[in-house]
Amino acid sequence: MLRTLLASALVAVLATSSVQAAPKRHHRQRESALISSETATKIPGHYMVMLREDAEDFHVQDHFNWLSTFLATSPAAPSTNTNKNRVKHVYDMPGLKGYAGHFDEAALRAIRAADHVAYIEQDQVVKIVDENEPPHAVIQKDAPWGLSRISHRDRPSAAHYKEYPHSATAGANVSVYVIDTGINIKHLDFEGRARWGATIPENDEDEDGNGHGTHCAGTISGKRYGVAKKANAVAVKVLSSNGSGSMSDVVKGVEWAVQDHKRRRAKNPKAKSAANMSLGGGSSKTLDRIVNAAVDAGIAFAVAAGNDNRNACNYSPAAAEKAVTVGATANDDTMAWFSNHGKCVDVFAPGKDVLSTWIGSNVATNTISGTSMASPHVAGLLAYHLSQTDEEIKPKALKDLVIKAATKDVIKGLPK
Repeated sequence: MLRTLLASALVAVLATSSVQAAPKRHHRQRESALISSETATKIPGHYMVMLREDAEDFHVQDHFNWLSTFLATSPAAPSTNTNKNRVKHVYDMPGLKGYAGHFDEAALRAIRAADHVAYIEQDQVVKIVDENEPPHAVIQKDAPWGLSRISHRDRPSAAHYKEYPHSATAGANVSVYVIDTGINIKHLDFEGRARWGATIPENDEDEDGNGHGTHCAGTISGKRYGVAKKANAVAVKVLSSNGSGSMSDVVKGVEWAVQDHKRRRAKNPKAKSAANMSLGGGSSKTLDRIVNAAVDAGIAFAVAAGNDNRNACNYSPAAAEKAVTVGATANDDTMAWFSNHGKCVDVFAPGKDVLSTWIGSNVATNTISGTSMASPHVAGLLAYHLSQTDEEIKPKALKDLVIKAATKDVIKGLPK
């Protein structure tokens, strides 16, 4: 239903410089909460407005009708100023409905006073987060060290630290959404299994101008560099070429992945999905909620813990309880010096000096470090497990499987 309202809302919500008095309240006793992360870099004037979970469809329609009328009847701004009072995204998922946009202080006050608004969250900058064998098994002899490490209970000796035993069908028939800077889908290591899904930032191109998303995708599903070598990688671009973007764009990217997953399931009820988010910012209630909602919709998520050597629970999406949150290790089984840690980190994976695919040509590679590099190892592992059975595995069961299979008490340097 929100989708039918979007066109009228976006037509009516034109650029404005100021707004009129707040609407008359009916049952509201106070303004909706305005929340923001203390550690985030805020985007001035940009907000995500979340409607109440118990709001009926007609309540949602009433709110959007009010919003359209309210902003359309406000004094118009100069035509050269396109940043004033406009809706940028509309969110429409089970359990999460709302919108994001640019609103000045007067418009913000009016929205906070409106009926059916649960809370408003200040938008923030989000950045990449850098620094006995089964049947039909094959052994890759030239694997990056990270693939070798995740496939051995004990750390391999130097002579065997390039061996990756794996199923020949690892990742087959599984799509992995790489919510990042995009993917160099023409890279030969993807063997034609990478596709462009969506570009969320306004006026951006359908290409990876940074390399970060391509690197993550290579670790997930590349022929040489990937864990799940037969998986399909789907580019969901939410960050620009400089590796940063807005929280509202990231939220929209997750929603797009859920919608695409549902479209694929409608065509093929056995379609399987995982996702990777090697990005993060300060704590965001909205991002954590939509990641959890995406997991509930059937997408298994791996997310980076963050690179500040601090408590991962203070970052999003690292704090999303239904995702698998991944910290980073070096090849000597020590915690990488930059990795976030704490109770919100579910597992650790290789994240220091990881070799994978890159941009610039269809054979380019690069070696970089970060929990961004650790998370794709786990996203690939999620796809790997999904591909090895015809039965449906719920994301929660898959997360429990990954945690249970992890080797205990081998990582050195963890904070006490």
